[in-house]
Amino acid sequence: MEGGHMHGMGGAAAATPPSSAMNGTSGMGMNHHHMMMHMTFFWGKNSEILFSGWPGTRAGMYAAALLLVFVIAFLIEWLSHSRCIRPDSNNVVAGLAQTLLYGLRVGLAYLVMLAVMSFNGGVFLVAVAGHTLGFFLFGSRVFKKETLPNEKSSDLPPMSC
Repeated sequence: MEGGHMHGMGGAAAATPPSSAMNGTSGMGMNHHHMMMHMTFFWGKNSEILFSGWPGTRAGMYAAALLLVFVIAFLIEWLSHSRCIRPDSNNVVAGLAQTLLYGLRVGLAYLVMLAVMSFNGGVFLVAVAGHTLGFFLFGSRVFKKETLPNEKSSDLPPMSC
């Protein structure tokens, strides 16, 4: 930074005044507790996942958070590969149910993504494990019975990455 402006911003973005940056205030005289946000993977139970202050520093709560991320990832795979809507359902009712299931799946997928953005290695591993086990049980050919060539395998379109 040079002259209190950021390069490449055309001089429009002013930097935080040095006095407020040094004493931990936001410029309005309010003190804020700043927790370090990791930008690389780290290992350990002292992490914030999804909510401020959660799971805290207790190992049992960290384990509960990992279990929750695993279950959500597993549930996403179940939703992605399940047949919940009867083929003979009314098109409007089936379309509304399909839309609600799609919204639920997308919302859960965003929760897992946000949890992984904590950059905690354990969270990353359980998210991948939940998706993997869910796909193995619901999406792979191991437990599927044969479907007819024109029969859909699930109610929802596949997730795209």
